[in-house]
Amino acid sequence: MATIKALIKRHPVLAYFVLTFTISWSGILLIIGGPGTIPGTSEQVERLSLFVMLAWFAGPSIAGVLLTGLVDGKAGLRELLSRLLRWQVDAHWYAVALLTAPLLFMAALLPLSLLSPEFLPGIFTTSDKASLLLFGIAYGLIGGGLLEELGWTGFAVRRLRLRYGTLTTALIVGVLWGAYHFSVIFWMSGSTIGGIPLALFLTVRGIDLLVGQLTAYRVLMVRVYDRTGGSLLVAILMHASLSASMLILGPLALAGALFLTYIFVSSAAAWLVVAAVAVANRGQVSRQPLRRRLA
Repeated sequence: MATIKALIKRHPVLAYFVLTFTISWSGILLIIGGPGTIPGTSEQVERLSLFVMLAWFAGPSIAGVLLTGLVDGKAGLRELLSRLLRWQVDAHWYAVALLTAPLLFMAALLPLSLLSPEFLPGIFTTSDKASLLLFGIAYGLIGGGLLEELGWTGFAVRRLRLRYGTLTTALIVGVLWGAYHFSVIFWMSGSTIGGIPLALFLTVRGIDLLVGQLTAYRVLMVRVYDRTGGSLLVAILMHASLSASMLILGPLALAGALFLTYIFVSSAAAWLVVAAVAVANRGQVSRQPLRRRLA
């Protein structure tokens, strides 16, 4: 145990990624009955989705809190709590955190909806708008926000920023954050494959998860985290906004080529925003590592 603890302290971020994937992926596979059940049927998804999501969220939250205590002790846990409660930041950063995602989705979906009404945002077409709003907001705050960002921002981003600049940190976390979504998204993808061959669908979807919207959005998240003095609360709200927007604004019944078109355009919109931020900051979206800045 002493050897394992020493190894974790030497490579804490690597330990976080390994532990997160191990908890989430193995938990999901145990619940769904192994990789042979991917993609799941509509009946399986409906019956098991709650348990799958609990296992999925367990990875980053447990890994983040556990490794914070193991590596930094009680002082680290107190510091994590202080960042979680760090709310006194400029008001415009709250606007950025809460509005970036819905504006991105609307910028992608409204032009597409001119081509086909199937691209209309879900909140426009659902017959139960109140339930969709409440579920989307609750899911975003508790699942996508709090339970994920305790690890991704609370542990991984904080430590990577000591060694790397903003952009490098965001790309590392963004790619692995996308990869973390593989298991649950592929398991739930049965209704979105349409007439596309499974191998082609999973390949395109996998590429998008690694270098698409999530990675671009993580670049923006790390930038906001930097400029709010390391506020974990604002990072949670920004992630919550993304998760809620996916559920509230995402079209309700896209499949096949239409679904992949929606994914591609959403990713392109996110990267265009990253590019716009870089241009507005004279080609810079990155700050140097914190240790260098403090030296």
